[in-house]
Order: sequence, then C-alpha cells, then structure tokens
Amino acid sequence: MSATFTTYYQSPVGLLRISGTDQYLSEVHFVDNEEEAAVATGTDNLPPMAILAMDQLIEYFQGQRRIFEIPVNQEGTEFQLKVWNELMNIPYGKTTSYIDMALRLGDPKVIRAAASANGRNHVAIIVPCHRVIGANGELVGYAGGLWRKKWLLGLEKRVAHGVQTLF
Repeated sequence: MSATFTTYYQSPVGLLRISGTDQYLSEVHFVDNEEEAAVATGTDNLPPMAILAMDQLIEYFQGQRRIFEIPVNQEGTEFQLKVWNELMNIPYGKTTSYIDMALRLGDPKVIRAAASANGRNHVAIIVPCHRVIGANGELVGYAGGLWRKKWLLGLEKRVAHGVQTLF
C-alpha cells in the first residue's frame, strides 16, 4: 500500500491542500478555513509526487504550463469519473457550458448530474472544472468561489490569447 501525503502550497488564489500517494494525486483543494491554514505544514521531506504537483502548479500560475502531466486518482461513481475525464478534454484558455458537456457525455438530460459531478471534483485546477460556465456565458458555481474561477479563467485567457480581461 502506498504511503499518503498532505501538504500545502500558497498559490496566487489562496492556500491549496495537496494530497496523494507516491503514485498519484488525489486532492487539490482550496483552504479557506483559518484553523487549517494555521497548521499548514512546511515543504521539508516531501515525497516526489508532492514536489511534482507543486512544481507543475507553480509553472501553471506563472503561465508556463498549459497541460498537467501528473497522475490523478479520484474516487467516484462511474458517471463522476466520466465527467472528470471529460473535464480533462477542455483545452487551456477555453471554456465549455454544462449543456455542451452533457451533450459530449451523450445525453442532454444529464446536465444537472454533470454539473453535480463537476462540483464534486476533488482535484481543482489540474482537473479543470473551472472551465465550465453557464450556457449564457456567465460564471456559475465553483466550489473554490466565483472570484477564483474568474481569476483562473483570466490567467488562462491572458496566457493563451494575450487578452487582458475575460469578464
């Protein structure tokens, strides 16, 4: 059995809790809880997977990485796994709507289920659930807060297209 780790990274959009094993990443989660943030551990003696995750996140935030090359493993239903896999197909700097996602999953009636699965993604940024927006182009729903979603989309838009603002 693989040893698990949890570490923290202070990103431009706040503190991130990063968890996984020596074989994969299982969580990148925004930490807004001040008590948890106060006990955030340092970066001494981190396993290689934690270092890889932090290095790739740093490159992402610096506009130097568009695709993450790190194994991810989330526990979920077959449908959730399908949705999370579909999220990985949304190109950097682009967005899609929940209805378009449902259509790509093969059934427009699964729009609410797809949105629910999107909200249960445990690997923020790397599994880019922030790239899903409302059909009208509005920012809707993001577990990390809409301000973070706007910030992440703005970063990607600037890096990919040289555009100053998205919303």
